Amino acid sequence: MNDKLINDKEAVAAVVPPPLTIERMALGPMQNFVYLLVPTQRGRLAVVDPAWQPEQILARADELQRPITDIVLTHHHPDHRNGVEALLDRYPARIHVMRAEQPWLKGHGWLSDCVLHSPGETLDLGGGAHVQLLHTPGHTPGSQCLLCRSPAGDKLLTGDTLFIDGCGRCDLPGGDPRALFDSLHGTLAKLDGATKVLPGHDYAPTAEASLHDQLASNPYLQLKTVDDFVAYRMRPRT
Repeated sequence: MNDKLINDKEAVAAVVPPPLTIERMALGPMQNFVYLLVPTQRGRLAVVDPAWQPEQILARADELQRPITDIVLTHHHPDHRNGVEALLDRYPARIHVMRAEQPWLKGHGWLSDCVLHSPGETLDLGGGAHVQLLHTPGHTPGSQCLLCRSPAGDKLLTGDTLFIDGCGRCDLPGGDPRALFDSLHGTLAKLDGATKVLPGHDYAPTAEASLHDQLASNPYLQLKTVDDFVAYRMRPRT
């Protein structure tokens, strides 16, 4: 292949937009990250874990000139879904949750709007934008991470399963440190090391990091036995 043909292909790749872009919003008193998944198909917009200041999320949707068509919950805790009602008041969005999370969402008027997913299923946002839903229990029984693949590099939205140099707590109802060990070491640690980790809270000096870097620096990913992990994760909180 000659140099001109290589350069022409690189030029084309540079001007073709990725099928999905991700916007991050820092909202609320608990340092939450809310993410907007913006596919090239203009009729779609997905919000991940809408909480605290839904008016800002709605304002951004207006700026993008898109309806909110999908809501994805990484888990059921209120600080990750207390903006759902405000979004549904304006848009008839589908709510995507892992099936194992359903019992924890009972009592909400929008449960009938939920699409219950099984591990490994894919959310198709159109225009070639696909998000793989990874079941990562431990923080809650139905916690899920969102793997967004792109030629420009994969990104993993981890909710409260994995933080930058930390991980979710397991001492709340439904928490299971042994399940979280399996999710971290048996599922996430096996992904491509170049994958960018985008957590659900701003708990670190940096908003994101590569999985490779986390495998090297995150203390919860250094613990190689489930017993050591459980002892460290469940140590008394100060």
